[in-house]
Amino acid sequence: MSDHMNTTKRILVIDDEPTAVDLLHRILELNGYEVLDAANGIDGVELFRHNICDLVITDMVMPKKDGLQTILDLRDDYPDLPIIAISGGGTISKERYLAVAGYLDKVITIAKPFTIETILKAVATLLGNSVKPEAS
Repeated sequence: MSDHMNTTKRILVIDDEPTAVDLLHRILELNGYEVLDAANGIDGVELFRHNICDLVITDMVMPKKDGLQTILDLRDDYPDLPIIAISGGGTISKERYLAVAGYLDKVITIAKPFTIETILKAVATLLGNSVKPEAS
């Protein structure tokens, strides 16, 4: 048996909406992933640093720390970390986008409401043959 088949991928879900967290948690667990979750970007970054994950799914609009800042903080230490950014609306200024564009490699953006198929396809795309990200 290969290492790939023996390794359960760990995914961190960061979202301030309990319903979204619960839905994503159940979808991912039912599809064989280990799932951790956090209610905001501050807690999510801290949880990630103590429990390195293969992938992060984050909401973009959250209190305390928005998704973009969460991505920047995670990418400072883990530049190759695959991320799915989920957004139900809101905008980011062109200047802010251009300032952080270099951090947005390996980020798939999904609009709310999303389908189970869309989430699972994005996860499969990003986790293809990945290994746990290394700190820089």
